[in-house]
Amino acid sequence: MRTNRRVFLRSGVALAFSSPMIGAAIPALLSRKAYAAGEIIEKADLRDGQVRLAVPEGWNYRSFGATGDIMADGVVTPGRQDGMAVFAGPSGRLRLVRNHEERESGKPIGDAAKAYDANTIGGTTTLEIDARSRVLLGDWVSLNGTSFNCAGGVTPWGTWLSVEETVNGPDVGPDFANNGPEHLELHGFVFDVDPRWGPGEHKKSVPIRKTGRFPHEACSFDPETGILYQTEDQFLFPSGIYRYRTDENPVAAGRLLDGGKLEMMRVRGSSDAAILGGLLTDGDGFDIDWVAIDEPDPAFSRSNPASNNDAIRAVSLQGFAKGGAKFARPEGCWFADGVLWFACTRGGSSDAGLSEAGDGEYGDGRGQIWRYDPAAEKLTLVFQSTDPEILDLPDNLTVSPSGAVVICEDGKDGNFVRRLKADGSMENLVENRTERPDDEFAGVCFTPDGATMFVNIQAKSGLTFAIWREDNAPLV
Repeated sequence: MRTNRRVFLRSGVALAFSSPMIGAAIPALLSRKAYAAGEIIEKADLRDGQVRLAVPEGWNYRSFGATGDIMADGVVTPGRQDGMAVFAGPSGRLRLVRNHEERESGKPIGDAAKAYDANTIGGTTTLEIDARSRVLLGDWVSLNGTSFNCAGGVTPWGTWLSVEETVNGPDVGPDFANNGPEHLELHGFVFDVDPRWGPGEHKKSVPIRKTGRFPHEACSFDPETGILYQTEDQFLFPSGIYRYRTDENPVAAGRLLDGGKLEMMRVRGSSDAAILGGLLTDGDGFDIDWVAIDEPDPAFSRSNPASNNDAIRAVSLQGFAKGGAKFARPEGCWFADGVLWFACTRGGSSDAGLSEAGDGEYGDGRGQIWRYDPAAEKLTLVFQSTDPEILDLPDNLTVSPSGAVVICEDGKDGNFVRRLKADGSMENLVENRTERPDDEFAGVCFTPDGATMFVNIQAKSGLTFAIWREDNAPLV
């Protein structure tokens, strides 16, 4: 019989008004097999009366920011709404900064003079929301000329880090979607976006290059040490977990500094890369250290471009050569109360073997949820799905102000936003009931009182939702 293990975390407080709206307290979690729970019902969208979601009884929602809508700055809203965070806005309003995972070449959204690359269409938009009615008041471009803006993360000084899940550029051959060589600049970097910028006020996009050139997914800061943790989403190959450190604490500097040190997570003492993407046991724990990435920002020949498969692994292979741990598609991550949570979309496995660049993805599991305690240098597998009805391909995640771990799915047979409860069970919070139920959820985030949850449906024609209880009590 498997032994249940409890993990207790310190309580915490929400960040100050000038910081991103995230909570810090996390309850105890029990590492054991979970089951799907939570009664949800179809509900009409308050925007237009159409049914798009199923939610618990007593919950409401409103959609806005749909692909194709004309924004306040006159730009057409891009598609593929992905990672997102909520910030304090002027006059008591809220502001969302939202990624768009657009990857094709073409004219940048917004002002081309401010674009990092004048031939890419990805970036971010900022949305201003009435905090009481949850109605959209305005929206505009806040980053442009980037590519494949997937997840990202908030900073302790109140900005949004938008990251690129690609290494496309004129020095790399076509990627899986046949994009890349026509881009004018190198991609695969982190960009800092200030939610205080209003329409037309965003600065020219500048990457922070030493954070690494690899297929970034999400990132999250330890506000005490100033260390930035990053996940990597490789489709065909194993991925690493990274941290980025600078000599000066970026929290004191109030910005993400370039020129720091990039390192990959390793199971302590390993000379060979430990495989943590396969089938493990709930509660498995590992002592952790870190190995240096000597060349975090590789560039290749423009006259003889590297293949995408070679370029996309140029950073991770450096870490694996030093014993770095191999994971199966790490995606969402969130740092709260001294602990980093992250999801591995394809973690777990139906068999013991994991192939690289085979017929399908690296990893064939239904997902893992991990917890890393940097003070103890301990990594723990908190949850591993054994059934898609329980959890199917976890992607973005967050921690609510009350301490709930809330997870977006990117599954193949309908998708949910789910909550990992303190007893180790999974609770259904939201289900995609649009005409495209297999479109993934992304960008889940909360206001500091926990009363409003924002989330995207990520698709070529996507949109954003505000969700709340009728009595305005905290959601989870």
